[in-house]
Amino acid sequence: MEDLMRERKEQLLSAISDPSYVPMKLKELAVLLQVSKEHREELKEVLDALVAEGKISLSKKGKYGMPEISRPIGIFLGNARGFGFVSVEGRLQDVFIPADKTGGAMDGDRVQIRIEEETGGKRAEGAVERVLDRANRTVVGYYQKSKSYGFVVPDNRRIGQDIFIPQGKDLGAVTGHKVVVEITSYGTEGKGSGRRGGELSGGKGPDGRGGKLSGEKGLDGRGRELSAGKSPEGVVTEILGHVNDPGVDILSLVRAYDLPEEFPHEVMGQAGRMPDEVTEKERAGRKDLREWRTVTIDGEDAKDLDDAITISREDFGYRLGVHIADVTHYVTEKSPLDEEALKRGTSVYLVDRVIPMLPHKLSNGICSLNAGTDRLALSCIMDIDRQGRVTGHEIAETVIHVDRRMTYTAVNGIITDRDPSLMEKYADFVEMFDLMKELADILRDKRRARGSIDFDFPETKVVLDEEGRVLDIKPYDRNAATKIIEDFMLMANETVAEDYFWQDLPFLYRTHDNPDPEKMKKLAMFINNFGYTIHFQNGEIHPGELQKLLSKINGSEEEALISRLTLRSMKQAKYMPVCTGHFGLAARYYTHFTSPIRRYPDLQIHRIIKENLRGGLTEERLAHYHKLMMGVAIQSSAMERRADEAERETVKLKKCEYMEKRTGQVFEGVISSIANRGFYVELPNTVEGMVSVNDLKGEYYVFDEEEMELRGEVSGKAYGLGQKVRVAVAGTDRLNRTIDFVPVQESEGFVPEQES
Repeated sequence: MEDLMRERKEQLLSAISDPSYVPMKLKELAVLLQVSKEHREELKEVLDALVAEGKISLSKKGKYGMPEISRPIGIFLGNARGFGFVSVEGRLQDVFIPADKTGGAMDGDRVQIRIEEETGGKRAEGAVERVLDRANRTVVGYYQKSKSYGFVVPDNRRIGQDIFIPQGKDLGAVTGHKVVVEITSYGTEGKGSGRRGGELSGGKGPDGRGGKLSGEKGLDGRGRELSAGKSPEGVVTEILGHVNDPGVDILSLVRAYDLPEEFPHEVMGQAGRMPDEVTEKERAGRKDLREWRTVTIDGEDAKDLDDAITISREDFGYRLGVHIADVTHYVTEKSPLDEEALKRGTSVYLVDRVIPMLPHKLSNGICSLNAGTDRLALSCIMDIDRQGRVTGHEIAETVIHVDRRMTYTAVNGIITDRDPSLMEKYADFVEMFDLMKELADILRDKRRARGSIDFDFPETKVVLDEEGRVLDIKPYDRNAATKIIEDFMLMANETVAEDYFWQDLPFLYRTHDNPDPEKMKKLAMFINNFGYTIHFQNGEIHPGELQKLLSKINGSEEEALISRLTLRSMKQAKYMPVCTGHFGLAARYYTHFTSPIRRYPDLQIHRIIKENLRGGLTEERLAHYHKLMMGVAIQSSAMERRADEAERETVKLKKCEYMEKRTGQVFEGVISSIANRGFYVELPNTVEGMVSVNDLKGEYYVFDEEEMELRGEVSGKAYGLGQKVRVAVAGTDRLNRTIDFVPVQESEGFVPEQES
């Protein structure tokens, strides 16, 4: 009962603290959260408890909102230099916390703060009064050994404190080991708290960061005071391996992000009992589509194939079938598989491994739409006219039989390159692929016409050898085949979302709020430097304006730069039990329906859809799903953010490894961002590194924020966004996952990149 109350409190706090929330009365809040009349008393009980705890407030008009109190509560966001910020519910800007006023808080901790300074237009400044909840029970980091003690430098650089390891508590670790530390004491604030500030000095250290151990009692490897009682203290519970051992770098990130590695015994037991083939009994009562010509189109290495396509030309236009693996047939509600899938929330795709949401027996087996086998599916079959409008649709439980397992490369070779050998090999399917491209082009044009934003800059592809060492870094471009699948999946997601919105049933939607007007104004000022403009209406911006901008910059030197800055200026998409629309897609209705093997929200709505198709959504079941939805939305959004960050960090780590071997080599790149301390340069292979203002020799450079450039005070020479520059690799820091460049003048000549 206590756990249930805690869960409900968290769900409500998440909803009320959302920036888009406005204070509401009980009845209005019940409608927002889709709480039935029978359960409003339970909702009021949870609200009353939150009011009593001071976490929310109740106005004189009976409206619930976030409290305006002098001791706000929020999440501490740490910085490697010791200071931090606190993200407080209801505040547009985070509160700045100086390094000497963090109260021992670490990144991610839930804290109560005191606002000490707040003036109009300036960021508020405060101090941490107490830590309410600790986010870091264990830390992964780099171990350094001294004579009578050791310490661990956390991989998470936002944890601005090193962990003191007493003698005999290191599990035999030596300098250079990556270790897992269990924190036994969070220490006290003050001198010697282990805050970073200085640079490592001395000869080349074993970690390749130019550091050496002091050996002096009470000092860490940077000569700072580090002692028990003042610094956080811990014990080493696991040695992951030496920092230079293959695979240890990624394993460290897996542990640092607390990503699950093994499935629990009961989950594997349930998976092991799953069948390998569909039985005749399971086919009964389903729409039989096995005679429809069906293909899957995925990457070469994909093994979890959760979507298949059928298409035909009709008098009215096209009939498109998007067939999605019926995972819920095997992953039943509240089973060990289901609970573990919800806990994981999503599959995580790291550069050298996949951490799946479901065991391989399901994700690569009975739930994967493998060619040549019968498979159970949940299908969205759409009638689409020649203008790209869905004129009718059917959502049904089906049985399908995939005829061909296609790759993006092969399909692109047919529809774009007209490769004779591929067209001969897949002669029976060429007409089908051409029809797919024809419809996809219509759907994409229709989306663009309504204002949907299509970011088309390349992602990073990391090529590794068998031991996990990086061989190459290159852009991974979308081709015509990947766009076809994107277009069809988007259409299915929109169709299902609109259907269930109007049925007014409990559901999970993928929402994307309108961007913050201030961020959009800053973007407008920035792009004005390149001669571009965006128009506002009543202070707001329509997504079509941003799509027009992307169209204008298409093919220009500044395309990648402006595209990324535009993306960063927008809010993050999330899951919600209410349909508020998707700004980026300019869609009124949107959900995630097409990937139940790797995303829990898709699996959850499949369960609702199937129960609805079978007429099983009784009042009791509706109440059950209403109660579930907010918790699933919060968990899924949180796990998605964790996965995205872990995936980005592994790519950054491998970029460092790749460029480390190219120290001294010269490359041409584009300035991608500028700050007081220097500018970042992005290379054609997507690698980004920094040129420090200290390396701009010859004169003093100042940062002109209005023009967004660094300018020499004497010569007037300027470095601006989008400018092409030649740089040499000065060094890398795998621990910080950063790359340092230095500018190279034309007179210094060009050294071509050497193959490793």
